[in-house]
Amino acid sequence: MIELLSPAGSPEAVIAAVQNGADAIYLGLEGFNARRGAKNFNPEEFEKAMRYCRIRGCKVYVTLNTLVNDREIEDALASARLVSDLGADGIIIQDLGLIKVLRAALPDIPLHGSTQMSIHNLAGVEAAAQMGLTRAVLARELSFEQIRFITQNASIETEVFVHGALCFCHSGQCYMSALIGRRSGNRGMCAQPCRMQYSLGGRMDDYPLSLKDQCLADRLQELEEAGVASLKIEGRMKRPEYTGIVTGVYARALREHRKPTAEELEQLEQAFSRQGFTQGYFNGDKQDMFGTRLATERTDETFFARARKEYAEGEVRRVPVHFYTVIEKGVPARAIAFDDEGHRAMSYGPVPERAKRQGLTREYLTEQMFKTGGTPYRCVENQAKTDPGLYLPAAAINELRRRLIIQLSENRAKPPERRVLTVPAMPKNLIQPAEPKIIFQVRTAEQLTKELAELKPDYLYFPALELAEDPEKLLPLAEYGVVPVAVLPRIITDTEVEPVRRALDKLFAAGVDEALLGNLGHVFIARGAGMKLRGDFGLNAFNAQTLDVLQKAGFLSATASFELRLSQIKDMPKPLDTEAIVYGRLPVMVSDQCVIRHSAGHCNCQTPAQMADRMGSVFPVVKEYGCRNVIYNAHKLYLADKKDDLYSAGLWALRLLFTTESPRECVEVARGHLGLSDYKPNVLTRGLYYRGVE
Repeated sequence: MIELLSPAGSPEAVIAAVQNGADAIYLGLEGFNARRGAKNFNPEEFEKAMRYCRIRGCKVYVTLNTLVNDREIEDALASARLVSDLGADGIIIQDLGLIKVLRAALPDIPLHGSTQMSIHNLAGVEAAAQMGLTRAVLARELSFEQIRFITQNASIETEVFVHGALCFCHSGQCYMSALIGRRSGNRGMCAQPCRMQYSLGGRMDDYPLSLKDQCLADRLQELEEAGVASLKIEGRMKRPEYTGIVTGVYARALREHRKPTAEELEQLEQAFSRQGFTQGYFNGDKQDMFGTRLATERTDETFFARARKEYAEGEVRRVPVHFYTVIEKGVPARAIAFDDEGHRAMSYGPVPERAKRQGLTREYLTEQMFKTGGTPYRCVENQAKTDPGLYLPAAAINELRRRLIIQLSENRAKPPERRVLTVPAMPKNLIQPAEPKIIFQVRTAEQLTKELAELKPDYLYFPALELAEDPEKLLPLAEYGVVPVAVLPRIITDTEVEPVRRALDKLFAAGVDEALLGNLGHVFIARGAGMKLRGDFGLNAFNAQTLDVLQKAGFLSATASFELRLSQIKDMPKPLDTEAIVYGRLPVMVSDQCVIRHSAGHCNCQTPAQMADRMGSVFPVVKEYGCRNVIYNAHKLYLADKKDDLYSAGLWALRLLFTTESPRECVEVARGHLGLSDYKPNVLTRGLYYRGVE
């Protein structure tokens, strides 16, 4: 049976979800979850929520799906141990290092790969499985055909978002909120810059990054037939009534194997929408997906009041239970209760008296024991046996039933016993040379000039698909001893693998044997072409344990997250070669949407677009593989004058990232960083290396 998974951003939302038919809920403790702005749960509230849900047969998954630094891992582990001890059914997680720690220290609790892991192909699911995860939450950008292919070939469960907000950027790959205002989406503090106004060359009245909410309420049977294990509703930041309304519509549609009615669809829109809903990604049609929240879409409070009344009064969700009562002469009355999951309870009452009039009958006993109203239970079978001529007060029978229900609830609420093992030791630090190596990265073949190669970087990162069409452009690198490294796109779905594989085969034949990857799901592509692996920023290496995971996975090097402070990078043990990006426009979003087409009114991918915010900052937008867009930061990262700080950080290499620069500017920037000129770009930033993120 497919699972309906509902959001619970507060204790009241737990009740709303459960009483409206959720099979499972997901919630976060205070800290270490991707919705730190929700009310979330303290330990006492969580324990009550666990008890409430376990009694009623609803699973609870806990979100620990943020990046954690080295100093936070111990606290994150303590949170995980708490929820494991209290019986949580799984932990949703993003950080590769924390996955390693929890899998070793808490081997019995299931771990689910968060959508923040950017799992968008079958190999990504299998990489998650190899790390010990039991479920992968798939990227929201996938079509139904892609979801079905992954699900039917995966070795672990898949989970799919079916309702709620869509991020403009692939989850886990958005750095815009962090770079603009230090509020990191990867740390649960996203300021939602995609919901703001931007100019695309006209007036400041457009919302080119704001997508409608997704609604797949009429596609549930297709997902069930495809083998998806769990259907997820987004909305931990929304009010409890929203959770109740949306959960109820989806639960009824699933239970009754039907599509929602027109009235139910209207209820979904009333609960929350942004100028309607979209199925664009699911259908593979991304033309009409944009929408904003209008003042006219504010919901009448009476609508929410009715919804609140429905889930707050009484028990709608009730667990099937079986009763068996025995009344015998000279023996205390006794009864047992059991559910379909193997929980049992037994209760004893007083010794029955001799009846002065008509004695107890089996029919009377079963009628009394059937009275489970106001409890989480629904009596589906009731058997009774009584000797003739005996009497027991109704109050005694009611007390017998009450004790049974209390005992059964205690048994159902009891958490499973789970092991707690040794925490993995901190990885050992490699001794790095006093002077880091220098890496140039180009975005276009035009930027790869002989003049740039003459500056003799140690490595040059280049776009794999573009240079594969003309590998001879790499010849100047060999002349100066520069090691070429092919950069893979961050997003490669299963339907896009073959062109990438062919490009790598061409490059390998031309002498390129290293590839830079920003996603674990791309390892199989690179290895299949004979490439050695290097890790890009998209892997979100935020702690030493993540570096250790990559080292054990065969990576030669990794890129430290640019959301870390330099002091954190310096203090982080580095079990494999670690580089940092020290110059360039940092990528703030990668999206399956096309801002360029939105700007020009037609497909014009070869010409970068510009997007300006209300403060006048201009963000370049360029084409990415698969007609995706990458949005780059308005300001260029510049640290050439911070050489002492960079050299003392224990880094293997420093990377200069060339994006929108002309070939001439690339050379000038590189010369400036090498101390051969005093060139300095306009509109620069130190990034987050000194400010850090919240």
